[in-house]
Amino acid sequence: MISLRTARRVALLLSLFFLPSINAWSVDRVQLRDGSVVFGTFKDADAGKVKIETAFAGTLEIDQAEIVGMDVQSDLVLQMDDGSVLETPRLQVDGEQLKLEQQAQQTYALAQLTRINPEPWELGNGYNFAGLASVAFNSQRGNTDLDEFDYRVEMLWESLKDRYRLDGFGEIDEAQGVKNAENWTVRGRYDRVQTGNWYWGGGATFEQDTFADLDLRSTIGPYLGRKFYTEPVFQLEAETGLAYISEDFATAEDREYIGTTWDVHMSSNYLGGDSRLYLDHRGVWNLDEPENVVLNTTLGLAFPLFGGLEGAAEVTWDLNTGAVDGTEELDETYRLRLGYSW
Repeated sequence: MISLRTARRVALLLSLFFLPSINAWSVDRVQLRDGSVVFGTFKDADAGKVKIETAFAGTLEIDQAEIVGMDVQSDLVLQMDDGSVLETPRLQVDGEQLKLEQQAQQTYALAQLTRINPEPWELGNGYNFAGLASVAFNSQRGNTDLDEFDYRVEMLWESLKDRYRLDGFGEIDEAQGVKNAENWTVRGRYDRVQTGNWYWGGGATFEQDTFADLDLRSTIGPYLGRKFYTEPVFQLEAETGLAYISEDFATAEDREYIGTTWDVHMSSNYLGGDSRLYLDHRGVWNLDEPENVVLNTTLGLAFPLFGGLEGAAEVTWDLNTGAVDGTEELDETYRLRLGYSW
């Protein structure tokens, strides 16, 4: 894979050799702190990154902090860090200052630029829809006949004011032709954004685990959450609240109680290559019986394949200290997933 430094040098040589043609095509230009210049077609700017498509190295992603000059020859919509939205037929950056043809009385520093050509939802119009669907399947034949099938679906509708989250996952396993695992979970949540990175919301979770004697566990209640870190290199979000929990068992005595709930989500692209290291943790503590705690923790690494496809390797721990007699308190599962994100 060609490095960004090598790409910059090649771009500079090509720009000097083909300068007349480049000027005729009115391509876009990005000048970096180290003096190199990249010519190509501007694609996007968001989250502190500027993307420019080149003929020699594909699409380059450049840190906005490394840019000292830029010239984009197309109509653009600029969103600034003060919330203002500017339209310009051409964008020029000189000495890390924006030069806008229709904003002669107002100057902005490049560092004040939040994004270029924002999506409608980023301007407060409508919702952004994203999701992930994945499956994991293992089939073994020989001394042991084993079939394992896991599935997961996650969907998110997000605006500047609120968001809706819906996800579901489950597992069906057979050994020697006999089913030995069957469970599913469905969760729905609504969040209302407040000052800063705080939000409040309410949600409901429904679970069934046939081989843990659980016909249905319903968890319903409000919570308070906060996004502590939001940069791609490290994102951390947590929420906690109270909930009414109802547990219906096939053979054991049913239970109803008030519990404390918490959720923690962490992700990071620190490993590079568009990979994603993630941790999801969920807990429910029975306030009537403090010794009873239900914990679900998933640690995984996702990596892109092609298109919207991604692979993932993960391990999940399910702990229930209040499990009914005859069932295990801890389940540990390892998975290799194949998914599609949008």
